Amino acid sequence: MPPVSELRSAVESHGTDASMKAVDLTVVIPAFNERHGIANTVAQIREVLADEPFTTEIIVVDDGSTDGTAEQAELTGIRVIRHAANRGYGAALKTGIANSDSEYVIIIDADGTYPAEAIPALMARAEGNDMVVGARSATDANMPLIRRPAKWFLKKLASYLVNFDIPDLNSGLRVMRRSVLKRFVPILPMGFSFTTTITLSMLSTGHNVVYVPIEYRSRIGHSKIRPRHFFDFLVLVLRTVVLFNPLKVFLPLGTALFVLGMLKFVQDIVLWNLSETAVMALLAAIIVWSVGLLADMISRLQLFPPGSSTV
Repeated sequence: MPPVSELRSAVESHGTDASMKAVDLTVVIPAFNERHGIANTVAQIREVLADEPFTTEIIVVDDGSTDGTAEQAELTGIRVIRHAANRGYGAALKTGIANSDSEYVIIIDADGTYPAEAIPALMARAEGNDMVVGARSATDANMPLIRRPAKWFLKKLASYLVNFDIPDLNSGLRVMRRSVLKRFVPILPMGFSFTTTITLSMLSTGHNVVYVPIEYRSRIGHSKIRPRHFFDFLVLVLRTVVLFNPLKVFLPLGTALFVLGMLKFVQDIVLWNLSETAVMALLAAIIVWSVGLLADMISRLQLFPPGSSTV
């Protein structure tokens, strides 16, 4: 059952002003040089949502396209917001989110890879959850082979760090509750790592995130992801988890140094020759653990500042 009752009551509680929460759901489509796919994407979304019980607004954010994407989008009659220059995938999403006021926001790519017909299924799970993600299969035939090992590694690393089996770390199709999303907007990046960051942020802070399997299709046009982005995503995963749950990174690192130091110390005892290596490794472990505890204290103060209630 779509969360219409909750949304409608929110509208009524603010009075009868139609300008306040008049739309139940906003669909934000970031687009950069997607002239061949944007019109078809908008048409599919309209067709799917035509008979749904919630009201919808579609916003296309043209991120400085040079191929006429904005003009193609405007021909469909929907709302188009333009960036004068290319600012990044995350920047386009932030612009779309900032220019809407519905309680639920859905993001979907303009290249035809994500099925618009999955939107009702995601909305059906939105009530009671903070984010619902369309999960692509790792073995999907339309996912480029060259990306699969890197995606598998990042997914496993992220899943370990947040104690949650993440089916899809950076899916571009998801519905998010605005009241929760706005908490993380200041730390969300301007680039492709927007989706990865919001996933890790919500899971690290205990928000309800569910996944719904979807079909991943062949894209229209050319992908903007490059092999060099793998390192950027790796750093992002570690940085985001350190921000919210630093002990997940510092404790294992300190333990690894401690074990290495103890092994070297035992070897030195057997050889009756205590080396600087063993001492340095043990000291490094203590330092890493101390920094981790300090980072954890700072993280908790940030998440639960003095005077705030956790109830």
